[in-house]
Amino acid sequence: MRTVLLDLDGTLVDSAALITEHLSAALRTLGVARMPHELLPLVGPPFETALPALGLTAEQTATAIAAYRATYNPVAPTETPLYPGTVGILGRLGGLRLVVATSKPEEVARGIVEGVGIGGHFELVAGSAQPVGRVGKAAVIGSALTRLGLDPAREPVVMVGDRHHDVDGAAEFGIPTVGVAWGYALPGELSGAAKIVADADALVDALTGDAHWSSRP
Repeated sequence: MRTVLLDLDGTLVDSAALITEHLSAALRTLGVARMPHELLPLVGPPFETALPALGLTAEQTATAIAAYRATYNPVAPTETPLYPGTVGILGRLGGLRLVVATSKPEEVARGIVEGVGIGGHFELVAGSAQPVGRVGKAAVIGSALTRLGLDPAREPVVMVGDRHHDVDGAAEFGIPTVGVAWGYALPGELSGAAKIVADADALVDALTGDAHWSSRP
């Protein structure tokens, strides 16, 4: 069975506005002024690696993440909007093994997936777990493969995502990525993807067709 690893933010859910609003507020507690729209590039990669790029120290990064989680986590399951067409996409992929693979903390990702009503489509929701060092997309993908007992060298696995972190993380395991054009990537950011799709129909066609997804590129 073909396994499809799907990113969450920017792929299944349009979460940028909610994330950047709460992140902006968290940064203000440190005296760091950033408008929500300025923080859009931080949607996708783990904050542990993204926030230091703003000039935050390790201590400030930890403080900002804690402040962000305190306000964002409770509302994320009910205030995160699905992209239009997500439910239809998942329904049309019913013959595939579907897995969420996100840099979000796993418990937060699971809450969102259940909260927006799509949990029944997925065999696994895989996310980060900072206490055990599972941070970043490659670590999350590796964990998902281990838990599912999958070897992408022998079984067809495809990643679907909207940022280069998805492409890079999947590539570490020889997994091709289908990039979605409706997410948060900057121009040219998905150049490493095996294919970029513009809409739901193109994504379903790419994942259910008999193209090169059955083996590593």
